[in-house]
Amino acid sequence: MATDSGAILREPPVAGNELDTLLGTLERLRGYVAWKCGGLGQAGLRATLGPSTVTLGGLLKHLAAVEDDMFSVKLHGRSPQPPWDTVDWDTDPDWEWRTAADDSPEYLTTLWQDAVGRSRVLVAEAVADGGLDRLARFTWPDGRTPNLRRLLTDMIEEYARHVGHADLIRESVDGLVGEDPR
Repeated sequence: MATDSGAILREPPVAGNELDTLLGTLERLRGYVAWKCGGLGQAGLRATLGPSTVTLGGLLKHLAAVEDDMFSVKLHGRSPQPPWDTVDWDTDPDWEWRTAADDSPEYLTTLWQDAVGRSRVLVAEAVADGGLDRLARFTWPDGRTPNLRRLLTDMIEEYARHVGHADLIRESVDGLVGEDPR
């Protein structure tokens, strides 16, 4: 997400405003995922750890789906786009995790990067149309409507949950550890 200066925040500012802090935190987590999933072939993206079926490839596809759902469908009320528009989520709720093994590393990386790029644009549109208080175009079953602030917080939580998975899986693949690329 670009700030007023046009720069994309790669981490939260040390003493920034609420918007820049939320966007910087989300971008930092996206950067961790990119680093932990980067440079691997199909075998690395298909690796699992212990009894879990979570893979780095599945993680990329899942996060691409969540990005598009959160900011295109929920925030802006748009219909799901390919490949999400043909999935029967009621009968196959783990579709993105299951089908990632059939996808190339290039496809998975591009799918996720494109979703992140669309999300940045959609969030910028919402910021321009009401800021963090801009209401989403959907309501929860109990009738409440979240605002952009809540959706960004939920997306940060989603990434934070999965960065730990990515850390462990990547370490098991080739020993890559740490918080930041060198």
